[in-house]
Amino acid sequence: MPQEGKFFELFNAHAELIAQGGQELKSLVDQLVAGSDDVTARIQAIDQIESRADKITHETIALLHTSFNTPLDRDAIHSLITCMDDILDFIQDLAQSIYLYDVRKLPQEACRLSDICLSCCERAKSAVLLLNNMDNGPAILKICEEISKMESDADRAIRTSMAKLFREEQDVRQLIKLKAMYELLEIITDACEDVANIIEGIVLENS
Repeated sequence: MPQEGKFFELFNAHAELIAQGGQELKSLVDQLVAGSDDVTARIQAIDQIESRADKITHETIALLHTSFNTPLDRDAIHSLITCMDDILDFIQDLAQSIYLYDVRKLPQEACRLSDICLSCCERAKSAVLLLNNMDNGPAILKICEEISKMESDADRAIRTSMAKLFREEQDVRQLIKLKAMYELLEIITDACEDVANIIEGIVLENS
């Protein structure tokens, strides 16, 4: 594949891993909400996905340094792939925190946040897959707008979840653990919005 087209191939491969990571995250949270604390396999799966995505990120940056012509602005390519990688880094941070903090159970409210995370990841993938053709600009911008809306939904959901947590949780150690889990879930949606903002900028600049 020509060097220019290879960038989109790498973006697409990374975006697929983001969607997979979002699905594993949701399954991990669902298991803990249901009371199943045997989540080692889920955590390992997330680690493997993040590792594969890291390799794609490094390959993309290496290609950027060796390519004379690029299909998009060089800074935009670098910003996009690194912000895409941030999404999976934060998903891995959540999974590792669950392990390190020995979280055995999550409240039902975590399901709402993980649902939003998955939706954001899937829409980020959809937007990236359309980037190779700027005729897709209106569709891409619509997806970016949806991601921004979902990030706002996540902000509202975490405020509600935090309020309930501080009213009802009597165990201070458990409160600290759950507060950290909620905050990490919100950070994932923030990272998805960052990717959407970069994509939006690329579309507007190239339209």
